[in-house]
Amino acid sequence: MQDACEAREVLGIVGDKWALLVVRMLKDGPRRFTELKRSIDGISQRMLTATLRDLERDGIVIRTVVEVMPPHVSYELTTMGRTLREATAPLLEWSIEHLPHIATARAEYDDR
Repeated sequence: MQDACEAREVLGIVGDKWALLVVRMLKDGPRRFTELKRSIDGISQRMLTATLRDLERDGIVIRTVVEVMPPHVSYELTTMGRTLREATAPLLEWSIEHLPHIATARAEYDDR
């Protein structure tokens, strides 16, 4: 039970919708900040910045400054980040598959 309680911080990553979407967007390799921003509908620049910093701090992504003109930053999954992607892929697929059913259930509930 103690281990489960200690895992709550890690589970916070899995429960964070923005973090999982960023991890999913990085599955095919490094992406620039602007690419991520365009790919993730509804995320603000501030929230994307905070999410990327949290993921970098946790060792899920690595941030690389690319010294070209103009310089830019890219993000990619670490080895641990790739294992997180593999572990959460079924959850994301389940979410996509069941989204219409959840929307229907919510509408029915709200109509009561």
